[in-house]
Amino acid sequence: MNEHHAPRGLAAWTIVITSVAGFMAALDNLVVTTALPSIRADLGGSLEDLEWTVNAYTLTFAVLLMLGAALGDRFGRRRLFMAGLTVFTGASAAAALAPGIDALVAARAVQGVGAAIMMPLTLTLLTAAVPAARRGAALGVFGAVTGLAVASGPLIGGSLTEHIAWQWIFWLNVPVGLVLLPLARLRLAESHAPDARLDLPGTLLVSGGLFGVVYGLVNGNAHGWTGTRVLLGLVGGTVLLLAFVRHGFTARRPMLPMRLFRERAFFGINIASLLMFLGMFGSIFLLSQFLQVVAGYSPTEAGLRMLPWTGMPLLVAPVAGILSDRIGGRPVVVAGLALQALGLAAFALVLEPGVSYTAQLPALILSGIGMALYFAPAANVVMSSVRREEQGIASGANNALREVGGALGIAVLGAVFAARGGYADGRQFTDGTVPALWIGAGAVALAALAALLIPGGRPAPRDTLDAQDTPPAQAAEPGSDAPAEAERPAAHAPRPVGAA
Repeated sequence: MNEHHAPRGLAAWTIVITSVAGFMAALDNLVVTTALPSIRADLGGSLEDLEWTVNAYTLTFAVLLMLGAALGDRFGRRRLFMAGLTVFTGASAAAALAPGIDALVAARAVQGVGAAIMMPLTLTLLTAAVPAARRGAALGVFGAVTGLAVASGPLIGGSLTEHIAWQWIFWLNVPVGLVLLPLARLRLAESHAPDARLDLPGTLLVSGGLFGVVYGLVNGNAHGWTGTRVLLGLVGGTVLLLAFVRHGFTARRPMLPMRLFRERAFFGINIASLLMFLGMFGSIFLLSQFLQVVAGYSPTEAGLRMLPWTGMPLLVAPVAGILSDRIGGRPVVVAGLALQALGLAAFALVLEPGVSYTAQLPALILSGIGMALYFAPAANVVMSSVRREEQGIASGANNALREVGGALGIAVLGAVFAARGGYADGRQFTDGTVPALWIGAGAVALAALAALLIPGGRPAPRDTLDAQDTPPAQAAEPGSDAPAEAERPAAHAPRPVGAA
């Protein structure tokens, strides 16, 4: 069977398995934030130790995403997906059983390793299993689930901590992982990128560069932006990433060919993704605290009041995916980013210590619709803007840029908050949050402008284009260890793709 005529059952199982795995990986970015006081009460540790329960995951996740994608292309995407899921599930159990704060931080770092291997392969597996005509709708479902995970992390973490125990933040992953592993073995088809090889110099450069940049970002507020370790990380990481860019231009077979960024679709959506996550992550980080610190809600109550934002992807993202199939990705992505920027600006306009929940509702709804419109078409544009054999590394690169954007957002908006306000009282907290939200809104507005670089127009039928480029890839049967028949690389440069 080829990827263009995959059975409906295979496609449905792939959507379910990859969406649930993506939900777990995305959820663990922010799920710990509302549980930190309880963790400190049980395990002790300094404020810096507590911050590392969040940062250890972010760091290893961001650093190893591209390596995870490259390993999947080389050794088998299903095989590496299962390996990452196994590591993630085992590390989740270790985090729940951690006897001290150091053990918890170590387990969180290993969790990030598993997520980095697993996450970029979810999109590659999904894209290969779903016919092009239905790919936007399938990615809409995937975008709905992962978007919900990103935004609802504080709610789920707070609810489990408040009503059961903080350990259940991590225990929750274990039964889900144990169910997904046999399903992945039996229901996912194996595939490889044709003639894939590991680019060791590129791997070392990008991993070291991402480590330095993300390490500097997550430590900037705690240790000062002019501190030795922060400057060393930021400057050293930037130098390594610049060397990685040069390697992508000059190497014979680089991990990430820099020619991909000559495609307007690939360049535009990746810049938009970085800026979107910068504005969104930093804003959610502050707004979830505003509802508790200033408005006085419990973690569960605060999470419930965020539902008009966090729950909207479940309703809107599947529709966004279908729209991207019909009219192209650019108008849907741009509209989503514009609405998200308006939502953050609306928050900045109304936020006061005594603001009513009703006054916040328009901002919540606008932000929710905007986020939902962005996720599915963005994933589809990324996967449609490159050759099939390059989709794995394209997914890894996009996920890495999103993670860097998220870390940058928390660092930048957190620094603005610290400079203009603080935790002393509601007024001071609001004084710090409002200017940070304006910066978040500005970043997302710039993301909308970057998305305008994506070529417009209704997308051409992808199956037809792929048939012209390469013969269809023969995917291995689900449950089989036989690799897919290698695809013949297209002889010409990737064509411009307007959307999903």
